Amino acid sequence: MPKRTRVGCALVVVLSLLVSCSTPDPQPDSQQRNPAPGAAPAPVNAAPYPFGQVQQKAPPVADGKVPVVRSIKTDKPYVFITMDDGAVPDPQAQQLIQQSGAHPVLFLNQKHVKGHEAYFKGLLDSAGASLGDHTVTHPNLKGKPYDLQHKEICDDADDFAREFGQRPSLFRPPYGNYDQTTLKAAADCGMRVAVLWTAAVNDGVVQFQVGDKLRPGDIVLMHFRKTFAEDFNAFIAQAKKDGLTPVPLPDFLG
Repeated sequence: MPKRTRVGCALVVVLSLLVSCSTPDPQPDSQQRNPAPGAAPAPVNAAPYPFGQVQQKAPPVADGKVPVVRSIKTDKPYVFITMDDGAVPDPQAQQLIQQSGAHPVLFLNQKHVKGHEAYFKGLLDSAGASLGDHTVTHPNLKGKPYDLQHKEICDDADDFAREFGQRPSLFRPPYGNYDQTTLKAAADCGMRVAVLWTAAVNDGVVQFQVGDKLRPGDIVLMHFRKTFAEDFNAFIAQAKKDGLTPVPLPDFLG
């Protein structure tokens, strides 16, 4: 083999070795494995659709009265969490809700919110929660005069509009008790629907009205109590066990 040819082959071999041994530039990781300190963790439950987009609508107000909804009719594996009263503002709530991606509705009483406005505003602004009306003082409305019912519902909504910059349109009657006067007063106060429930969580135990598991479309009730973390974690665990994803209730009452 001529000398010039042998030199050319040697150069090719050297160049090949250099290319094969070189280290490529690192590519950006699309899923950051070590987020910056203080960054919120990714939600446990991935959003099955773009939250905030209306998926279904509630029945309309009829004869001047809001409709009553106990569960959502859906063939999707969705479940809904609601939180009542606000009596015990648990400091873990914001982090737990953020981590879960659950987007609860907070049916609050003004008597409990008073003095804790910043706490609940944090849940509404940073934890993906929505605001609901639960009356000012949490009375049993059934059988009460129209004026009393109207004041309890309207004043709660008006106070929240001033404090949070948003006026609720979903209403939950205290204790789940109501009459036709309640439904009329709620409509007159700008409510669109009265929301009840089909399951509840108490003392870390999920309690079912029907069967022994959560079903698609169930609306679950829990409270701001000393057992908040225990109750919320029980709900998340039960939803996972039953193959359901918590999604925002307002998206199905739009």
